[in-house]
Formats: sequence, structure tokens, C-alpha cells
Amino acid sequence: FQLQASGGGLVQSGGSLKLSCATSTLKPDSYAIAWFRRVPGKEREGVSCFSTAGSSTHYEDSVKGRFTISRDNAKNTVDLQMNDPKPEDTGVYYCAATRGGDWYCRFMRDYEYEYWGQGTLVTVSS
Repeated sequence: FQLQASGGGLVQSGGSLKLSCATSTLKPDSYAIAWFRRVPGKEREGVSCFSTAGSSTHYEDSVKGRFTISRDNAKNTVDLQMNDPKPEDTGVYYCAATRGGDWYCRFMRDYEYEYWGQGTLVTVSS
């Protein structure tokens, strides 16, 4: 199972940026596919998660209302639309996945995710 993240770059505060996570074709199981980030001085944290079991979505509090996660079944991607990014959103963003239901999305514990893509750097300028 492979994941490949793309779309990072430099964006101005208040602008927009879209990250994409290309996934292998999913077997008919439930998956939690999440975006994590590591920002300077902090531990890696879950940002947003998409559960294929019911297509539910979850967000870390600081990005609610600004970021939107979605799955494009035709392209086999899970995208993270970042609107109104702030300098504190600067960091390396990773996509990760695990087999399982919505439970894994609710808490977004990185050690519970089996598969990881490489990171993509997002820099938000003020």
C-alpha cells in the first residue's frame, strides 16, 4: 500500500493551497486516511482525517472551518484544501493510512497508522 503526498509550497497567509495524497487502489476494506504535520518545536499532530467507512471527516480544532479534506475516487487521492492558512500552519505535512473504521480518525494517533507517505513542506508567510 503506497501513499504519495504532493502540493506543498509557499503560500501567503490568507491564501489557499491544496495538498494531495495519492493512494494505491483501496481494497474493499475500511480505511482511515489522514493528514499529519510536524511544525517547528512541536510533535507530529493529526490535522484531518477521512474515513472510507461512511465518508466521515474529522479535523483538529485549529483548522476547523479553514481546511477541508475530501476523497476523489476517480483519481485515488485524498486532498486537503487549505484555505486561510496562517503562519502557524507552517510545517511538513504527511499523509498516512491504516485499515480500520472511523475510530482511527477520531483520535488521529500517529502510532496507529501503518502506512506513510513522504512529507511535503508547507510554508505560510505573514
